[in-house]
Amino acid sequence: MTIRIVQVLLLFGLTSCQPKSIDWVSTTQDEQWAVKTIPVTKASDEFDVEIDPGKELQTIEGFGACFNELGWTSLSELHQADREEIMKELFASGYGANFTVCRMPVGANDFSLNWYSYNETDGDFAMENFSLGNDINTLIPFIRNAQEFNPDLKIWASPWSPPTWMKHNRHYASRSSAGFAEMIANTAASQAGGAGTSGQSIAAERFRSFLDPRYQNDLPPNREGREGTDMFIREKDYMVAYALYFTKFIEAYRNEGIDIFAVMPQNEFNSAQLFPSCCWTASGLAEFIGSYLGPAMEKLGVDLYFGTMERPNEALVDTVLLDEKSRRYIKGVGFQWAGKDALPGIRQRYPDLKLYQTEQECGDGKNDWQGAMHSWDLMKHYFSHGVSVYEYWNISLPEGGISRWGWSQNSLVVIDTEKKDYRFTYEYYALKHSSHFVLPGAVKLATSGEYDDLLAFKNPDNSIVVIMANQSDENKSVRVRIDDVFIAPDLLANSLNTFKLSK
Repeated sequence: MTIRIVQVLLLFGLTSCQPKSIDWVSTTQDEQWAVKTIPVTKASDEFDVEIDPGKELQTIEGFGACFNELGWTSLSELHQADREEIMKELFASGYGANFTVCRMPVGANDFSLNWYSYNETDGDFAMENFSLGNDINTLIPFIRNAQEFNPDLKIWASPWSPPTWMKHNRHYASRSSAGFAEMIANTAASQAGGAGTSGQSIAAERFRSFLDPRYQNDLPPNREGREGTDMFIREKDYMVAYALYFTKFIEAYRNEGIDIFAVMPQNEFNSAQLFPSCCWTASGLAEFIGSYLGPAMEKLGVDLYFGTMERPNEALVDTVLLDEKSRRYIKGVGFQWAGKDALPGIRQRYPDLKLYQTEQECGDGKNDWQGAMHSWDLMKHYFSHGVSVYEYWNISLPEGGISRWGWSQNSLVVIDTEKKDYRFTYEYYALKHSSHFVLPGAVKLATSGEYDDLLAFKNPDNSIVVIMANQSDENKSVRVRIDDVFIAPDLLANSLNTFKLSK
């Protein structure tokens, strides 16, 4: 008799294993964050994808973005009530995007108001003139405002450039705007089939903002840096002073009520850029980490991650991780841009190492639906290859999203400075489809089957989150098995969808 009752309960989906509720949110180009319902279907041996809650992969620490100066100044164009609503949407626990881990620069980056460091006094190895003065009106209030909505927000930091007097070329940039403009003109002329005005007009059209005098640096071409070299002066006095610079930064921010839990030694250490940057060799960073920065951060209780890696060259990571002195201090590695292609091999060789996605590719300022779908594809790649943290780049920018050096980029929020109005972009909703539902401490789940345009996670409360896309131009029904639960949602064409199963 008891067996018969259980069979009936199973038939009607009434056992304790069945979810009490299944939440469904869908986003398309025409409608964002549409709340729907989805019924549980009868058990079946036929399905397009299977999710096994017992097959757990990496633990998720959270989602976030970067605190940039232009993010704060754009938000400051709004009425305070609107700005507060945006910050609540981004940072309040369980409310909107639910950001828990964010990044900030150490000194200027390419979305600063201007180039600066915390100490430009030449030869000040004792850091007597170290000052956060530049950050008082921008980065510090930006972070404090976020902390009002999430006091437990975790923040890590990396420099784009050390103080200029610590670099061989004594300049924030590593690449000359004049040299870059000449290269673009020559390339465009060659592509046009010959030199002259036609080629230069192509260059002017494609790279107009880069060639605008307002955005150019004054670095002479003969003082450019290049990949595979150390632009930092690798002498002991400079190494000691730079480690002290990091220490002063951590201590100064702590005095402002902002705790930095981790640092990375250099943003994109292979890239000579028109904006603040500094090329290092991997061996140079291994020396700096192992003998100087690592011990300094250990004294402060600050974690040290290697990065950020923007190249698909796994050997660069190996150089630092196989160095006995530097390896003992490294808790993880951060990847961005082409560095994503180094993830599979590094994850395989160092399975216990934490992996971060540190900067999402930034788009072209159009903030269109294609950019949102690219964001989704990036999230799939990074989470499928073991990252614990996923971070967007620009939180907020004015319409057009132009940087200090002339590149128009995407953002989560776009500000109309004339109308004092704002909008959340498609990429914001693409990120929110994961960050709102996948909580710190969640684990990624393995999936199998013919349909693979998805990610699945299990939260600490055992709720299951499945994010699925339909990137085709037609509606598509997908049969999903999640343990003993079956759903068959009809996914709208060109849509993102999140399902949360709570038991």
